Amino acid sequence: MNHRKLHHNSTAQNQNEQIPAASIPKTCGNQLYHFLWFSLIATCTKLLLIPAYHSTDFEVHRNWLALTHSLPLSQWYSDETSPWTLDYPPFFAYFEYFLSFFASMLDPTIVHLTDGLNSKSHLTILFQRLSVTLSDAVLFYGIYRITRKLDPKQKYLIWVLAVWAPGLIIVDHLHFQYNGFLLGMLLISLSALENGEDLLGGFAFAVLLCFKHLFAVAAPVYFVYLLRHYCRGGLVKGFGRLVVMGSVVVAVFAAAYGPFVYNGQIHQVLRRMFPFGRGLCHAYWAPNFWVFYIMFDKLLAFLLVKMGFHVKAPTASFTGGLVGDSSPFAVLPTITPLISLVLVLLSISPCLLKAWRDPKPSAVTRLVAYAYSCGFMFGWHVHEKASLHFVIPLAIIALKSVEDAKHYFFLSIVSCYSLFPLLYEAQEYPIKVLLLLLHAALMWFGLSSYFGAYVPKGDERSHSSAVVRNADFVIGWFGKSYLMGIVVVEICGQFLHPVVLGNKLPFLPLMMISIYSGFGMMYSWIWQLKWIIGSI
Repeated sequence: MNHRKLHHNSTAQNQNEQIPAASIPKTCGNQLYHFLWFSLIATCTKLLLIPAYHSTDFEVHRNWLALTHSLPLSQWYSDETSPWTLDYPPFFAYFEYFLSFFASMLDPTIVHLTDGLNSKSHLTILFQRLSVTLSDAVLFYGIYRITRKLDPKQKYLIWVLAVWAPGLIIVDHLHFQYNGFLLGMLLISLSALENGEDLLGGFAFAVLLCFKHLFAVAAPVYFVYLLRHYCRGGLVKGFGRLVVMGSVVVAVFAAAYGPFVYNGQIHQVLRRMFPFGRGLCHAYWAPNFWVFYIMFDKLLAFLLVKMGFHVKAPTASFTGGLVGDSSPFAVLPTITPLISLVLVLLSISPCLLKAWRDPKPSAVTRLVAYAYSCGFMFGWHVHEKASLHFVIPLAIIALKSVEDAKHYFFLSIVSCYSLFPLLYEAQEYPIKVLLLLLHAALMWFGLSSYFGAYVPKGDERSHSSAVVRNADFVIGWFGKSYLMGIVVVEICGQFLHPVVLGNKLPFLPLMMISIYSGFGMMYSWIWQLKWIIGSI
């Protein structure tokens, strides 16, 4: 065993010594060539899914194409021709406006405000599917940029995890959304921070927030990290850098929101972006803390009724917002947006302390991923798709240690399975199952092979970055039991429920997936929290 370690160390050292500077461009060119092949395979897979099922989000984005193309900017956030009103920040509206020019050349009906309503023509489907696929170029660039300094074996494995992520395929290329290019901007920002390019990282994150404001959960982490890492060097130099960073961020937000301020529409924009009346949970409960809060409330109500107490039935919905002063909870206190916000900030506080005390570039991706985990667990009206906000960044650091790899293996399977209810039609069932099984198999063989050989240098938790350790990628009995439970839940919900209960309790299969996935998500959040507290 020691001989193999020494041999690997010696081999790696000799390779580093023998690579001449002139060969570095050639090496980079070969790696880019390989990355393009990874991207091409992913793109071809996505193109095969063009005729597949798409959700109402397809019509949402088609309507945004139409209203940005047909109406003046002053009416973008007030138009109600369709129920699918514009509720993303201005940069995304500008993005839709840009796409609308190409859509109008292909088929003017796509961008017609009334004639295009609920359009499902072949040209409409083709254009919108291709717009998502092409925009993934930003995702590919972000992945390539953040991994470009890793050794080839690390790169290839991370590319498998991130470029071929099944969750993104399900959400963007079946269900239909534009998460890929948004996550690409996040990765560009994180790669800049990891390389010490703080100004570029702050700029990219500010741009991202003006595309989708839900990424703002990590804003406190960015603020503390940049304050401590970028704005250092004494009072004068630090204040000067703070002014520079602030000016860049203000300039980005001015470019996004300035035209709406000029047109007196800023209040309407903000009202659309923050519709707190939508309720605590989404129609399909995201597998987070509130699932257990809701179920505990229902359990308490049931027990109190059995004990003879009078419990008033809720008159408001968990998913539709509050109705007057009524509460969707029978026993437990009502959760308001403010309470949710406070819980998110409290849960994020350990990583803020970590960023303040030790603003290390190599740890920033982990801190941001944890912040998004907190937003997912305790946020208001969280969508199940928001798990991608931390699953994709965690893929980038999955090879930091064998424990990180086992955590990511577990989390990515749970996250992907929690997205299954998005594809409820029979013809898509084999696709989502095969995507998950293929992903799990590739992870298992890739991570087992990688950690069976060695763990890379530079693990940020190691006291000695020069140590190369053997480690076995082994999932314990607890992890295996939980993952096997996913199979049991799926069999019960998909096959036994229709036979045993028929049309009764139609929400039960969704609730089973949400609750069971919630346990996995809660474990992941606790695991990340434990790591951060242990590293402070």
